[in-house]
Amino acid sequence: MMSKRFRTTTVFAIALACLALSSQSNARSQITIHSPAFEEGKEIPSKYTCSGQDLSPPLKCESVPSEAKSLALIVSDPDAPRGTFIHWVVYNLPARLTELGEDILKEPVVKGGGQQGKNDADDYGYHGPCPPPGAPHHYHFKIYALDSDLQLQSGATAADVEKAMKGHVLATGELVGIFGR
Repeated sequence: MMSKRFRTTTVFAIALACLALSSQSNARSQITIHSPAFEEGKEIPSKYTCSGQDLSPPLKCESVPSEAKSLALIVSDPDAPRGTFIHWVVYNLPARLTELGEDILKEPVVKGGGQQGKNDADDYGYHGPCPPPGAPHHYHFKIYALDSDLQLQSGATAADVEKAMKGHVLATGELVGIFGR
């Protein structure tokens, strides 16, 4: 016959093991996102900013989970003077996508699949870094692998996309570049 103390310890150990397994199964995996145009934590070249041609930079991603149905990308500047500024919103990209080429057209639909939302300049597509003079800003290129397409029309905001993604994110990845003037 088991003692009360032994039963309590056993139940506690089993509960901890179940909790550990549960948190492992809910853990998001990591997507690798990088750009041939700039390295993590390094300066974004002028041609991808308002000081240049304002082209979207080329991006590549790896390690997208096989069960992913679509990808979303949000580019933000948390250093903006009035709070986080959204530079680019793209969603419903095909999950098989491994790269976005340079200079994605600033239109509601992405050639090859996907939709573009409105950035905080109220335009479709990429709005390159354009900080005020002073310290460089950090630009976060965050990619999400989703278990479904998002039921959103073109022109959705980052807030719309973030709300629609809740409960559907399988993996994320982030690339940070800097730019100052």
